[in-house]
Amino acid sequence: MATATSHQSVVSFASLRSSPSSTISQCGFKIDSSLSFTSKKTNFCKIKAITSSVSYDNTLLSPSKTIPDNSQKKSNEAALILIRHGESLWNEKNLFTGCVDVPLTEKGVEEAIEAGKRISNIPVDVIFTSSLIRAQMTAMLAMIQHRRKKVPIILHDESEQAKTWSQVFSDETKNQSIPVIPAWQLNERMYGELQGLNKQETAERYGKEQVHEWRRSYDIPPPKGESLEMCAERAVAYFQDNIEPKLAAGKNVMIAAHGNSLRSIIMYLDKLTCQEVISLELSTGIPLLYIFKEGKFMKRGSPVGPTEAGVYAYTKRLAQYRQKLEDDSEVLCA
Repeated sequence: MATATSHQSVVSFASLRSSPSSTISQCGFKIDSSLSFTSKKTNFCKIKAITSSVSYDNTLLSPSKTIPDNSQKKSNEAALILIRHGESLWNEKNLFTGCVDVPLTEKGVEEAIEAGKRISNIPVDVIFTSSLIRAQMTAMLAMIQHRRKKVPIILHDESEQAKTWSQVFSDETKNQSIPVIPAWQLNERMYGELQGLNKQETAERYGKEQVHEWRRSYDIPPPKGESLEMCAERAVAYFQDNIEPKLAAGKNVMIAAHGNSLRSIIMYLDKLTCQEVISLELSTGIPLLYIFKEGKFMKRGSPVGPTEAGVYAYTKRLAQYRQKLEDDSEVLCA
């Protein structure tokens, strides 16, 4: 994957919690641990918590009895998988998409399936997606390839009726399912008045330099749209409040989202500067693996394929998980 940046591990999650007055500042990201991982607004990147804490409710999958969340359970490590959605119909047409909800192309479907094959031996306990169909399609198609064959179930909490009507009453079925949590905070950045316009025609109308500035600068938004900085405000705050605690509790997480929301999260994980993140490129349908261990994020690149041994040698836990999949497969075939 093309990138002009040099990535480093993010600051210790545990160290932030342990010091009530400590703050970390990187490219204007200022995290005050006294706010319990709610980002504090700054005059540069203005990171703030614009979302309340959301966690998936096991009773939606199995309301017959309350299943403990185990959110306080500590684990030595957890896997974090990031996937940018496959090619969409507007990617194919070279249109600015932003928050317009369009599906994948046939190529995008194939990319999502290939991404699933690459992560088919990596554990996944919970999935987060944006609220847009192209990210959700990517997550679903990827998980169809997983060797555990657990069923991803989108959790609907938009109304009490939606919660009630989507309940699952079988503990056995719940155990064979993976909760999928959609969040608008993980959406692509909103491109404002550029949405639906052809990128080449827009460059001819406004000039290549102006369009490049809108697309690649950190803090300059397109007309009536979001800058990367504004996108990072919501995406990073959501990650800190809702996803990072899952990892700290030992949950293996997959995020299927978009180029700019994932760039924002990677900026936080790898402690990139504003200049480094604008040169960061993410390919569609290529998964990235991080290991969260002892409060730090360690980037492990992209698995080449399900049979690649190297990616599973990164940690003992991943190697053991893969071996268990192999053993279970042999039992089923016997």
